[in-house]
Amino acid sequence: MSRQIDEAEDGVDLRRAQWAAELPDLDTLGMAIIGRMRWITLSLRPPIEAIFRSHGLDSGEFDVLATLRRSGPPYRLRPTELYRWLMISSGGLTARLARLEKAGYIARLPDPDDNRSTLVELTADGAAIVERAFRQDMAFESAVLAALTPDERATLEALLRKLALADLNPSGGA
Repeated sequence: MSRQIDEAEDGVDLRRAQWAAELPDLDTLGMAIIGRMRWITLSLRPPIEAIFRSHGLDSGEFDVLATLRRSGPPYRLRPTELYRWLMISSGGLTARLARLEKAGYIARLPDPDDNRSTLVELTADGAAIVERAFRQDMAFESAVLAALTPDERATLEALLRKLALADLNPSGGA
């Protein structure tokens, strides 16, 4: 089936039309929604990562600094709190912390409440770099979302929240 993509449709529309011709009984709305969400995510990831790189960070390092910064004063967390927030392994966190400490963006301090533990604290340099990177990232994301009206953005945010809170494995993976 050879067909050109019309100005008003994207590659997902073409794929759905092809499947409709081959399997007309199959509902492909999931492809329309999930496929586009995936395409958008994959398309936006490189420019966002480039923003972080322009500040000398990779996305994992940015995540650590951002987690510390948004935690509020004194911008200090235990490593277990950090890796739970970041949803990574403790080993993955250790490597990130070593790089960030070497760069002077964090300091590891003894925990006054538990002498077996340490605290990870955002330094002034770390706070400055993550704030600059985050501001640039949010400006980029706002520019992307300018394709939607304010009402459309609010509706999309509400719908995505609803989907994120739903059971994303309703059939048990079958």
